[in-house]
Amino acid sequence: MMLSRNAESLYWIGRYTERADDMSRILDVAVHQLLEDPTIDVAASVEHVTRVLGFVPADDDPRTVWSLTEQIAYDRTDPRSIVGLIGAARENARGAREVISSEMWESLNQTFNSLGDAERRARRLGPHEFFSFIKARTAMFAGLSDATLSHDDGYSYLLVGRSVERVDMIVRMLHSRSGAGVDSPSWMSVLIAAGAQDTYIRSQRGSLDAERVVEFMLLDRLFPRSVFHSLRSAERNLSELDRTPDRVGAQSRALTLLGRARSSLEFVDASSLTSDLASHLSLLQDTCRAVSESISAEHFHTSPYVSWTDASLALEAR
Repeated sequence: MMLSRNAESLYWIGRYTERADDMSRILDVAVHQLLEDPTIDVAASVEHVTRVLGFVPADDDPRTVWSLTEQIAYDRTDPRSIVGLIGAARENARGAREVISSEMWESLNQTFNSLGDAERRARRLGPHEFFSFIKARTAMFAGLSDATLSHDDGYSYLLVGRSVERVDMIVRMLHSRSGAGVDSPSWMSVLIAAGAQDTYIRSQRGSLDAERVVEFMLLDRLFPRSVFHSLRSAERNLSELDRTPDRVGAQSRALTLLGRARSSLEFVDASSLTSDLASHLSLLQDTCRAVSESISAEHFHTSPYVSWTDASLALEAR
C-alpha cells in the first residue's frame, strides 16, 4: 500500500500540471484574439476570461491584456497563478521523491527554476513565449511520467488527478463560449485552446458549428482531451485504487460520481447538448468538485489541497 501522503502528492501533481497547461492554452488563445481583433471589447473580454479561470479582477485594475497575464500567469504571490501552480507541483514532487522517478523531479525542478527566464523573454517578445514554454514543459513532464514511473497505484493517482482536472478545464473552455452563436468563429478558439483543431477538422471534414464542436469536445471517444475520454480515464484508474467493492457492487462515492457522469454523457441525446449546454456544463463542474472532495476524504484526509469554489469559480489554497 502506498503511503497516503505520497498518493496525495501524486494526485495533486497531476492536477497542478494539467491546470497550468490548460490555463496556458486558454490564455494563449485569449491574448492572441485580444491583440489581433480590433472589434473586441478588451475590458469585457479580459474580465470574462479572468472569471472563467476562477479569478476575480481587482476593482481598481485596468482590464488589459497585460493585467490579464500579470494576474493569471506571472503572479508569484498567488498560488492559483500558472507560476504558483508549477511551484505547488514542484513542492509536492519534493515530498514524494521516493516514489517518483528522478527524471520527473528534474523536469519539474528545471521548469520551476526557468520560470524567471521564461517570464523575462515573454515581457520582451510577448506572452506567447511564456505560454509555449509552459505547454512544452508540462507535455515533457507528462511524457516522462508515462515512460519512467511504474504503472502502479502512484501512477493511477497521478492519472486520476490529471483526468479530473482536464474535465474541469475543458468544461471551463466550453463555458467561455456557451453564449456564442451557432456559427460563431469563436468556437474554433475552443478547439485551438484544447489542441483539438486538427483532429476535429479531419474527423468532421472541416465543418465548423457549435453543435459539432460541443459534441466533439464532450462526447468523442478517441480524442484524449474530450470530457468523455477524461471521465473514462479517471473512472478506470480510480477503480484500480478502490478497495471497497463487494458482491452487490458497492463502491466509493467518487467512483460512483464518475460513473454517473460518464454514463450521462454516454447515453445523452447529442442534439440536445447545445440547447441546454449551460446546465450540462454546470453539472459536470459540480461533479468534478464533488469527486475531488470525495477522493480527498476517502483516500487522503478531510480537506483537499486546492478546490474550485462555488459560483465565483475561484480557487482556495490551503
